[in-house]
Formats: sequence, C-alpha cells, structure tokens
Amino acid sequence: MVMQRHHLTRAGIALALWLHHLVSAIEVPLDSNIQSELPQPPTITKQSVKDYIVDPRDNIFIECEAKGNPVPTFSWTRNGKFFNVAKDPKVSMRRRSGTLVIDFHSGGRPEDYEGEYQCFARNDYGTALSSKIHLQVSKSPLWPKEKVDVIEVDEGAPLSLQCNPPPGLPSPVIFWMSSSMEPIHQDKRVSQGQNGDLYFSNVMLQDAQTDYSCNARFHFTHTIQQKNPYTLKVKTTRGITETTPSFMYPYGTSSSQMVLRGVDLLLECIASGVPAPDIMWYKKGGELPAGKTKLENFNKALRISNVSEEDSGEYFCLASNKMGSIRHTISVRVKAAPYWLDEPQNLILAPGEDGRLVCRANGNPKPAIQWLVNGEPIEGSPPNPSREVAGDTIVFRDTQIGSSAVYQCNASNEHGYLLANAFVSVLDVPPRILAPRNQLIRVIQNNRTRLDCPFFGSPIPTLRWFKNGQGNTLDGGNYKAHENGSLEMNMARKEDQGIYTCVATNILGKAEAQVRLEVKDPTRIVRGPEDQVVKRGSMPRLHCRIKHDPTLKLTVTWLKDDAPLYMGNRMKKEDDGLTIYGVAEKDQGDYTCVASTELDKDSAKAYLTVLERPDRPRDLELTDLAERSVRLTWIPGDDNNSPITDYIVQFEEDRFQPGMWHNHSRYPGSVNSAVLSLSPYVNYQFRVIAVNDVGSSLPSVPSERYQTNGARPEINPTGVQGAGTQKNNMEITWTPLNATQAYGPNLRYIVRWRRRDPRGSWYNETVKAPRHVVWNTPIYVPYEIKVQAENDFGRAPEPDTVIGYSGEDYPKAAPTDVRIRVLNSTAIALTWTRVHLDTIQGQLKEYRAYFWRDSSLLKNLWVSKKRQYVSFPGDRNRGIVSRLFPYSNYKLEMVVTNGRGDGPRSEVKEFPTPEGVPSSPRYLRIRQPNLESINLEWDHPEHPNGVLTGYNLRYQAFNGTKTGRTLVENFSPNQTRFTLQRTDPISRYRFFLRARTQVGEGEAIVEESPALLNEATPTPAATGLPPTTIGLTSTTTTTPTTTTTDTTTTTTDTTTTDTTTTTTTTTTTTAATTLPATTVASATAATERAPAATTKQELATNGSFIWDIRAMANSNWANITWSHNYSAGTDFVVKYITSNKTEKSIPVKAQTPSSVQLANLTPGMMYKLWVFPIWSSPSEHSYITFTTSSAYTKNHVDIATQGWFIGLMCAIALLVLILLIVCFIKRSRGGKYPVRDNKDEHLNPEDKNVEDGSFDYRSLESDEDNKPLPNSQTSLDGTIKQQESDDSLVDYGEGGEGQFNEDGSFIGQYTVKKDKDETEGNESSEATSPVNAIYSLA
Repeated sequence: MVMQRHHLTRAGIALALWLHHLVSAIEVPLDSNIQSELPQPPTITKQSVKDYIVDPRDNIFIECEAKGNPVPTFSWTRNGKFFNVAKDPKVSMRRRSGTLVIDFHSGGRPEDYEGEYQCFARNDYGTALSSKIHLQVSKSPLWPKEKVDVIEVDEGAPLSLQCNPPPGLPSPVIFWMSSSMEPIHQDKRVSQGQNGDLYFSNVMLQDAQTDYSCNARFHFTHTIQQKNPYTLKVKTTRGITETTPSFMYPYGTSSSQMVLRGVDLLLECIASGVPAPDIMWYKKGGELPAGKTKLENFNKALRISNVSEEDSGEYFCLASNKMGSIRHTISVRVKAAPYWLDEPQNLILAPGEDGRLVCRANGNPKPAIQWLVNGEPIEGSPPNPSREVAGDTIVFRDTQIGSSAVYQCNASNEHGYLLANAFVSVLDVPPRILAPRNQLIRVIQNNRTRLDCPFFGSPIPTLRWFKNGQGNTLDGGNYKAHENGSLEMNMARKEDQGIYTCVATNILGKAEAQVRLEVKDPTRIVRGPEDQVVKRGSMPRLHCRIKHDPTLKLTVTWLKDDAPLYMGNRMKKEDDGLTIYGVAEKDQGDYTCVASTELDKDSAKAYLTVLERPDRPRDLELTDLAERSVRLTWIPGDDNNSPITDYIVQFEEDRFQPGMWHNHSRYPGSVNSAVLSLSPYVNYQFRVIAVNDVGSSLPSVPSERYQTNGARPEINPTGVQGAGTQKNNMEITWTPLNATQAYGPNLRYIVRWRRRDPRGSWYNETVKAPRHVVWNTPIYVPYEIKVQAENDFGRAPEPDTVIGYSGEDYPKAAPTDVRIRVLNSTAIALTWTRVHLDTIQGQLKEYRAYFWRDSSLLKNLWVSKKRQYVSFPGDRNRGIVSRLFPYSNYKLEMVVTNGRGDGPRSEVKEFPTPEGVPSSPRYLRIRQPNLESINLEWDHPEHPNGVLTGYNLRYQAFNGTKTGRTLVENFSPNQTRFTLQRTDPISRYRFFLRARTQVGEGEAIVEESPALLNEATPTPAATGLPPTTIGLTSTTTTTPTTTTTDTTTTTTDTTTTDTTTTTTTTTTTTAATTLPATTVASATAATERAPAATTKQELATNGSFIWDIRAMANSNWANITWSHNYSAGTDFVVKYITSNKTEKSIPVKAQTPSSVQLANLTPGMMYKLWVFPIWSSPSEHSYITFTTSSAYTKNHVDIATQGWFIGLMCAIALLVLILLIVCFIKRSRGGKYPVRDNKDEHLNPEDKNVEDGSFDYRSLESDEDNKPLPNSQTSLDGTIKQQESDDSLVDYGEGGEGQFNEDGSFIGQYTVKKDKDETEGNESSEATSPVNAIYSLA
C-alpha cells in the first residue's frame, strides 16, 4: 500500500508591511475603505505606449488614467506646449479620466494631430506625469508605377528580383506570388531575403515557367498591394557550369550590425553557386548562444532572441558546395536604451520620519538622471530643507505635514528614455486593525499555523499578542511574532487552543482584535487499500477505514489513475471501502482513496490488477506436411496479466461431423508450435485455444484445410455386447468408429455370431448401423460374437470374441418355506428356501420381499395398505425388513427377480409388530392470559405406536442464561390441558412434553413461553397488555427407535389447522421463538378482524417500548394514537405504506397524549403503519394494518339488520336441527355403513402420509370436523372414539360389508379412495347421510 499524506492549513489574509529604515516606511493597505480616507498624491495607472500608431479610419484615443485622493484633474501638452482641449471641437476628455478622444466623424485629417503628447494628473498633494507619447498615423502608400522589362538570364547564373516596397507605417509584410496568385516555391536555391528581394542562387530552366510579383500587406488597412510581375527568359547552354559560392547579400567578406538590448537580432547570408550552397553559422571565439538561437529561411538567417551584452562579438556564415566554400564575418555591437536597476517607489512617511527615493538605471551609453517635482525640474522648485538631492537619490529627513509631492525620475540616452513617478506622502493615522473581528482559525494538530492581525497606522504601530487575557506578550518558544502582525506557531498543540488578542499601539492611540484558535485531530486512513490481483467477474473490495475529527465534515472520494472515479452501477462506495461488482479489464489501474476535511486530507493508493482470459491465438500456419503428421504454428495472444498455462489444439473434419470441433491435443503455455499426429482419410482444419488460470480464450481463426489419404481400418469397434430385449432375440450393439478411425470411405461392419459351441457354425451380416438383432433364439443361451470394421481400402485386423446372451423370461418358481422372526417393534428377520437355478430363466438379480400394513392393533385407527418391498441382491436365503410401524398387523410375500422381472409370489405370511414408544404430541399451544398463569394445550400423538398410558411434562424457568430447576408433571392419557401458576412473573418457561406407552416415553415436543414486553424491568403499563396467543413451530427431539417427526404449525385464531408431515428419517426441526414474530402474528390477525382499532407492541433495546397503537379510520383520514414509556420530549415518526407501495412519513413532536391525524387517504385502501422514535428505525415486522372505508359507505345497508335475512337464517337453523335428529335416530337402529374391500390400490401420490404407511383423513377435512363433539368420550388407550358422524366413512370407505357393533364401534377396514358405485345396493347406507335423510323424511 502506497500512502500519500497531505496536510492543508488555513492561511489567513496577510498584508506585508515591511519596515526598512530609510527605504520605505509605510505601505498603504489595499483596503478600499482605508484608501478612500487617506490623502494620496496622484499616481498614473494607465497610459498609451510611447510610439503610438493609429488607424486613420478610426477615432483616436490617447489614454491617461490616474488615481489619488482627492481625485486628480488632467491636462495635456502637445509638442512641449500646453494643449487646450476646450478650443478644438474634435477633441474631448473622458469624464473622471485624462484619456483624449479625437473624433473624425464630422470630418478632419488625422495627420493634423500627429505629434508628441504628455499627460499631467494633479491634485492638492502633487502632479504626476505620463511618458511622452509619439502619435503617428498609419500610412499605406501606393506602389510607384514602373515598367518592368523581361529579364534575360543564363541558366545557372545568380539572380535577385528587387521588391523595393513603398515606405509604410508600420512597415508592410512582403511575400512573392505569381500573377495567378500562386505562392512561389522556396528552398535553399530560391528564397526571399529580409529586405523583401527574391534571390536565386542559380537560375534553372523551370524558373521561366511562371512570373514573379512582389506583394506588400499593410497592417492597419488590411490591404495588399501588388507590384508589376517580373518575367524571366532563361537562356540555355549545352551544360551548366558548376561554380564556387559567392555572397549575394551581404556584399564583401565582412560587415557590422548594431542591435539594442532586449530585441531580436537577425543575421542573414545569401550565397550563389552551382550547385546551391549550404549555409553554416559560427561565432568567433565561442559557441552560438545556447537556448536563444534559431535558424530560419533554409539556414540562411540566424535569429538570436532577447539580445544581451554577452551576445556581442563576431559571427560568420560559411557557404559551401562541392566546388568550394566562402565565409562572411558580421561584427555585432549591442547597445542599450535605459533600463531600470532601481525604479523609485511611492514613499509614505509619518511626521518626523526619514526616507529616501532611489532612481538607478543603466544603458549603453550610460543614461543621464534628471529629477523633477510635480512636473518641474527640481532645481527650479521651492527650497525644502528636509530634502537633499544626491545624484540618483533624494534623501528626506524629519519630514513634516505638507511635504507631500510627486517626484519624477527621467533616465535618458541617445537610444531612449525612462520616466517614473513616485510620490512622497506624510500621514498621521491612529492604529487600525484590518482583519475581520472575532476570527475563527481552525488548524490540524501538530501543524504549523499562523494567526494574522494586519494593521495600519502612521507612525507605524507596535503590535503585541496575548492569550486568554494573560499579560505576557507571546513571543519565543513555540510562538514567533512577525513585524507584519502575524503570530506563527511552529506546532499547534491541543493546549494552544484559546482566544488570542492582538493589540496595535502608536502615539495616536491603540486598536485590538481577537482570534479564536481551535486545534483539530488529523484525518488519517488507518486501513487503506492494498494491491490486489483479481479475476475478471469477481467482486474485489478496496478498504479505506478513516479516523478523523468528528467536528469536521469528512468527504471521501475515490480516484482511478489520478482522475475522479465514475460511480456507475458496478461501483458501490461504502463507509469503509469501495466494492466493484463484476470487475472488468477496464477497471484495472491505480485506485486512490482521498479522505478530506476543510482543513486537511489523507490519501492511500493501491493498484488493482485484473486477470482476464487470454486473447485468442492468431496467424495459424501448417508446415512440414506429411502423410500422418503436420506441424502447426501460431502466434500467442496477450495473456491479460495471467500467464498462459496451456494450449488446446482442436480439429474439425467435413465428412462425418462437419462443423463439430474435437479436442486433438494439449500443449504447455510455453509452446507455440507442435507436430500433430493425423489419421488417414480426414480433411483436417485446426484451431487453437489458449488457457490461463482465469479461463479459456476464444478459439483462433481456423487454419487452412489439409487432406490425408485413405487406408484400411486399424482398429475394430469397442463396447461389443449381446443382450436380449425379448425372450426370443439377442441385440448386438457396439461403439462405432469415429471420423479419425474410419480411415476411408464407405465404412461398414461385419457382424458374426454363433452359439457357444466349438462345433457350431458362424452366421454373419454386414451392416452400417451400430446395431444388429438376431431373432428366434432360445431363452438365455450364450453366444460368441465378433464385429469387424471394413472400408473401401480393406478390413481391420481380426476382432476379439465377445460372449453375449439371448433374451430372458420370467422366473417359473417362487421361494418356499418363508419364515419370520420379530426382532423389535420396527424390524423382522426373514429366511427362505432358494429356487432352483434352472427355474430362473435368466440371470438372478435379487430376492424381493413385498409387505404391507394390514391393520393397527389399536381400535378404529385407519392405516394405509400401500405395498412396499425390500430387495436382497444375489443368491441368498436370509434378510431383515425394517422401518415397520409398531403395534400393527403386517402381511408379507416373497418373489425371485431376474432381468425380465418378478417370478410368481410365495405364500402370504402374516405377523404382528409389538408395542413401541409413541411419537411426539401433534402440537403444544401456550397461552399467557396474564402475568400470573400460563395455559398449556396439546393434542394426542400422530402415531401412538401402542396404548397410551399418559403424558410427562418437564419444565424449567429461565431468564437469559440463568435456568431454574426442572419440575415434572404427569398426566393421564385423556388429559390434554394444564394451567401453570407462575411463581416468577419475570422469567420465561421452557416445556418438554412426551407421551408414553408401556414400553416407555416417546419423543418430546419443546416449546417456550412467549417473551414479556420488558423482561428486565416490568412496568405497570406492561400488565395492561392484552393476552397473546403464540403459534410456534415445534422443536422435536427424536429417539433411535422412532421413525417419524411431526411438525405442527398453529395460528392465533381459535380454529386450529394441523398439517402433519411424516418422513422415514430421523430429523430435528427447530424454530426460533422471538417477540417480534409473535406480536406481528397477533397484530395482523387482530387487524383483519377489527381494522378500526389495532394494538401493537414495539420493544426497544433500552427497555422502553411502544404499545396500544390504534388507528380509527374514515374514508379519507385516520386518527393514530399510541402509548409509550419513552422519556418526555421524545419525538416520533409515523410511517405508512399503501397496498400499492406508496410510502410516506410524518414527524410527530412530543405531546401528551401521543397522536396524529393522517389526511388525504384513499377510500377503500389497506395501509401498513409503523410508529417509532425519530432517532430509531422501524422493525420490518413491527407494523399494524388498517383499511379506510369506502367513499359511499353511507348508502350501504347492513344485511344483518334486515327482517327477511333474519327469518331465512332461522328457517335454515330449524331445518338443520331436524336433519341432525333424524341422523341420530337412524344410527341408533344399527345402520350399516358400506365400505370397499381391501384392494392393492395406490393412494393419491400427493398425500404426504402415504410414504410411511399411515393416513390422517382429518387432513382432508376442515378444522371444525377435527374437533370432538362436546359429549364424545376419550378411550382409555388415549385415542378418540369414532365421532357420531358418518360422512367420513362414506366419503373415504374402500368397500366391503363394514358394520358397527351395538356400541357404535366399527367392524371392518377402509381406505381413502371413494367408490360411489359400490355403495349402491346397500340398503342401510342411504340413511347414514344427512343429505339422504331428507328422502327418508319424505
């Protein structure tokens, strides 16, 4: 991880008020308020350039701006004389400015106003002067008329075409073109000189193909003037004579040139010769000036920019061709117009102070210095005893009020002049603090900081710093006081926080200001991102855990490759990092986490490397072509940061499987060429796939095809086998040869077979399909089989012989002497006598025992008779059958099985299973009506597995991790309710309930009492909460001998629906019991019954909670009220969501009682509503629901109050009562109930209870049908007697002449499937149904 730390400190506003004795005393601050109050002599702020060229077509503006207090007035001189602006109507002066405006809209000649202008700015404290402005009007004269004759020149001779442009102001730009406005091509032979002439080092014949015209472009008028064109006539000779170079410009062997300091020097040498010479530049006695020289015009010109005195000397140019060379020396002299060494600066002094003005300039020749005061020579000004002129310096001593003036320094020589204004102002000003009052400075701990206190006064005040009102001046140690008023701290510490006071004092008074300093903790990245190497598509996370001062606002930004990172859908910025979903190749790079506050920042950088699948190989090439091999070469693609580990070579052939690619071979990643083995008669095409740790590349572009010659097959088909599909046939199959094994066209197979007898004869058949069926075979006889491949080039070698068998038939005999021994309540041991092998008629696979549960030893308990079986593979005579139901009658029969199927069945054997332990009770319900008692209610076990002898209840109190002692209660088999009187109103209880038989106790159902609203500290409000019914998923602990697990789910309604799931494996189902789930169930159920008022409890982690939430709803509004025990002043939020997911939240201020009205609701809409403290968030399940009434409820009529409805209900109730009486009368006469005979029919596969051999008919009925009648009796064995209703028997009977005894007990067996046809003809069945009783009344 690369860490970069940056720390920013707040810099205050600082004005440098340096005090240098006798140089500058006081500097006036830039504050506009101060400058507007202080007297100030004039200062020129803007003026036109000295050499001012104007466009004659425009008005003339000569600028002169100045500032001062009072505002200065302006006047002008022209050519050294006073210029009266008021007398000339064309001339005016801008308001509050000295700028001259000369207007030519009404006529006039601009040339009349050419001359030298100078501006004077005056106020009460002096006069400032501008530079002398030389005004000239731009000129663009016409080219003089001249006749240009045809120029005749010999081929190879030098030539110069003169331009001689008319003089313009400024000088025009020269360029050469033809009369057809095409530019003249220039090179080292033909080029334009600096004077505008066109030079030919030697003339060639093609130069006569065009004419030559000099063009001058004038700057201000934007016009181009063209000279009459030159026409060349080149006289040819038999050959061009080669000549040595000679200079066309400059002439001779030497010349001199003067240049002013600071401008560009241009040296030029143009030479003639055949061939055209090359130009080289040198400086005598040294190198050309480094970094300042530039060769131009095909090396014919040397430009030296910004010339200085060091550039003086002798330069020479060397012109050379193959005939010789020549050189020209140019002596360069550098002169200088005056330039400043020390330009005089404004001087502000206090009364009695000393100062000086310095005016130093240099030039070549040395400039003369002249002083002026207020525009007049200082020699002619009134004498001033406090002023002394000493050459380039004026010294002031003991200055007094009234000595203010503006001084001008003029430095001049023959090349120019400089003019500078500097005023001297004498002020007396009391101290003033320029910084804002009560500043707040915040700084990061251990950083250097500075407290600024800019001040002003005349005389210059002294400034001192104090902390927290203490009397000691702060200077030294960690503090350093600067003369400009700043207090600097080398290292800000926590103890440096406080209020600092700066006090400025002079003889006229004092001023002070306060600055408050706060020292903040630094921002640090304690865990930054780390370099990672990830695969494409993964989800890397870059950490950025930050520690910062909590009083500062933190901003976290991410950069990628030092540019802001775009946060798209795949980028998720979190509080402590950045997660990239589905990382791609474009995500690779540097990632920088920048944590910043307004005072400092910290950053950490890491590099993310993304591993991609490699790019596809390319440029496949086949070489070394042979009959059975070829060399394949390829160029690897980019590995994309993950080294290539393998190459897969694939091939495709276009005869057997065109378009399908097959793997040929695999090679290491370091290889890019391989010799491939080939098969005959294949038209190959190859491609290569690169593999790295990320995955495989796309396949390369296929290679060219390569065809091999044919040959006879070398191998025969594999996987040859023979087996019968019917009892009189044998099917011979094999795995066919593939495209690389066929070796030639027209591939076929020679199939041969005979019975396994050396004396038998072979049969054969030639086929193309990989299958042949032999018919009319004996049952299960062995055969010898051969399959040989053949193509047009010949046969494969002789194949191996394979043994196959003809078809099987069903076994003819059944196992005998089947004996049963009961091992326990769920398992038996079997023995039998095996059948003779000759009767099997095939290959023996297994013995199979079919068994089914015929009945239960308990009365009136229906069982499923679904047939099941257990397999005993191989030739054996014993086995064990397990997973039986205890206390049941079973039937069993045996068969032997071969490949065709089951043989005949053995004699049916019957056996009972002994009594076992029961399963867990179906459910255990816990109700808590108050804090003093707990009500338990349970149901009998789903599988009693014997005669129930009672129930055992163990329970213990617990509070958190503390548990009490275990208490035990025993109950009779008929008891299914129990009330526990609580001794501890705070603790919860855990209950373990088991049923028992004579064998022992069964598996337990475990439940816990519901959590109180506040377990830690019960409040009086909690005792008023409504009772809660808890519906929980039971936790079942199984025993090794029990094979069922019951899961019971209950709801808060009074009607209970039992859903029983039975499996054959031992499992444990656990459901967590939590208060939020409980309250949601209660609140939701209550809301559905009474939406106008809903009670809901919400428990907080600190023991405070909300309860009794009520919603009184109308069609478009609802009043929401609730109770709580939060502290006074707690604000709440009411959040509600409509059924179409529209969400709103309303903040509610603290009030008593707590309530709010929801307005603008939708009529007939259901709402979910949460109430929670404003500093919290709602639980996902802690809501209530309510529904607004319809918009037209006033027009609805309550049907329950209508007379016709009441009468109809009474008539129906009377009719039902009569039907019930008739049913009871018929049953008391011993009516018979039709049931079906036992049949081996499968039950509905959707029934979950079929799998384990049991069936609960109550799962198909309503909950109300499951309840025993009020006068029903429970038998001593724990089962409920058959209820006095016959519809369950009629609907689910399976035939047979079932009967009831006189006591109402049922005789016979029945299953679930109805058969209405078999109930006809039973004369007593009609009277057993309440529906049929209507006809008996008739």
